Amino acid sequence: MGDSKKYITAEELKKHNKREDLWISVQGKVYNVTDWIKQHPGGDIPLLNLAGQEATDAFIAFHPGTAWKHLDNFFTGYYLQDYKVSEVSRDYRKLCVDFAKAGLFEKKGHGVMYSFCFIGFLLFLTFYGVIFSDSFLIHMLSGALLGLSWMQISYLGHDSGHYLIMTNKGFNKMVQIMSGNCLTGISIAWWKWTHNAHHVACNSLDYDPDLQHLPVFAVSSSLFKSLNSTFYGRELTFDSLAKFFVSYQHFTFYPIICVSRVNLFVQTLLLLFSRRKVPDRFLNILGIMVFWTWFPLLVFALPNWTERVLFVLTSFAVTGIQHVQFCLNHFAADVYVGQPKGNDWFEKQTAGTIDIDCSPQMDWFFGGLQFQLEHHLFPRLPRCQLRKVSPIVQELCKKHNLSYRSLSFFEANRWTIRTLRTAAMQARGLLWEAVNTHG
Repeated sequence: MGDSKKYITAEELKKHNKREDLWISVQGKVYNVTDWIKQHPGGDIPLLNLAGQEATDAFIAFHPGTAWKHLDNFFTGYYLQDYKVSEVSRDYRKLCVDFAKAGLFEKKGHGVMYSFCFIGFLLFLTFYGVIFSDSFLIHMLSGALLGLSWMQISYLGHDSGHYLIMTNKGFNKMVQIMSGNCLTGISIAWWKWTHNAHHVACNSLDYDPDLQHLPVFAVSSSLFKSLNSTFYGRELTFDSLAKFFVSYQHFTFYPIICVSRVNLFVQTLLLLFSRRKVPDRFLNILGIMVFWTWFPLLVFALPNWTERVLFVLTSFAVTGIQHVQFCLNHFAADVYVGQPKGNDWFEKQTAGTIDIDCSPQMDWFFGGLQFQLEHHLFPRLPRCQLRKVSPIVQELCKKHNLSYRSLSFFEANRWTIRTLRTAAMQARGLLWEAVNTHG
């Protein structure tokens, strides 16, 4: 008997790449997820970025085994013609299966309990130092401890966003709102919106929001072409103001990072009060109100404006170390322009990430995200497992002749500043060209 299956070509699949007509392929079977995009727990951006493509590796990376049964609801009846699996994808999928069989995705260790205790201790010391001490140095130390607690809270929120750190989804959502909105003032809804897009489109200059920092930063001269941001739906304008800021970005990088938290507050408010559909909008707004109640009260418990300003700046500067870390993971890695491709998932993650090499004793400080490549390949893997799987990932990269970059914190800073300086020199040339041309 002949093959009774119905097939479509990859070119035909590509035609279904719009919000109102969105198909994807998973393991060669074609699914119509046009209606599902409105309910997708990961938001609409990941589906839109992979629309009209074969997306098996991305689906495996982000979904537990229980998600497979839901795919049948969207099956079109078509199969992808000439569906092939590359050797690196085959090895990647085997690793995912092996890790699942070993229970690595469920073995979360005691890190969550330790994190809760540590964060509670840091916040206690912060409030105690502000309220019960008259010492200027103790007040500044309290600001530093608050910044350190924000770092640890962010890691906890990040973990809860990628996998359940609590016993069920309800408690997990509560932790997200508490850790993100109530304690840091940064909406978990905003984080999910941007972070999911970042994971799918890692280091795409026009699809990854984590590289779209004009007018202050540009990691590549490709951004000088005023690319259109598919994430924000607007042009990343490289005008005279951007030329000026970017020309000196290797000098301004650390000072700006020290106060970059202000931008996160602004981005949170812009999203929560926008017309865009925001999951749990009321809870997110309520959580933000909690933060903007306790944080000003804490600041105003200090005796004068000098100490208040320095306290806030100190807390922002310390948590800025975390923002620097996130930049180190990607700024100096390979970038590209265009839509992410589902059929080179492993290759894109290796090209777009840089690990930070540190001793196991410092894992708590980096929140597991020093293993950036491992995290990008297996985003559902608890942080306590990342160091264990790192040698396996290294071997797979070596086997397929792919990049595996692991640098010391100092060296990663050097690479990042060198990348920023290279783009700055190119922008400075354009700036002086404009000055000489127009006077």
